[in-house]
Amino acid sequence: MPAASLFAEPGSREEVESGTRFSPRFNAEGLIGCIACEAKTGDVLMFAWMNEEALRKTIETGQAHYWSRARKELWRKGATSGMVQNVVEMRIDCDQDTILMKVRIDGPVAACHMGYRSCFYRSVPAGQAAGPDMVLRFEDTDPVFDPDEVYRR
Repeated sequence: MPAASLFAEPGSREEVESGTRFSPRFNAEGLIGCIACEAKTGDVLMFAWMNEEALRKTIETGQAHYWSRARKELWRKGATSGMVQNVVEMRIDCDQDTILMKVRIDGPVAACHMGYRSCFYRSVPAGQAAGPDMVLRFEDTDPVFDPDEVYRR
């Protein structure tokens, strides 16, 4: 039997949407989505998943922790790259199933493992037929760091 949750169980719709009790709604895999944006500019840096342990550690330490679905492990953002995400503010959406964090990164601001400032460095063309021939456009062409150096690939 799974251990009891650290967080309050979601109550009625009114309690979840209008109340003051923090009761994050994890999905069937035990995860909740998290958007990290730069506190100073509001720029979206990344989206990642948190499990209960990652959310707890983020709240307790003030540093962003996430759950890697690919590696099946907890990770502290910046543990390898040095670009630690320090939480300035954490919010939860109206139905408590998505976290928004405003973060400060000491040093060069980069959140993407590809070396870019943001994980959202390419745009998808809108206003044309969708299909397999669509071409992404690079909006950010200057990586902040070399991922091969930082991650020793």
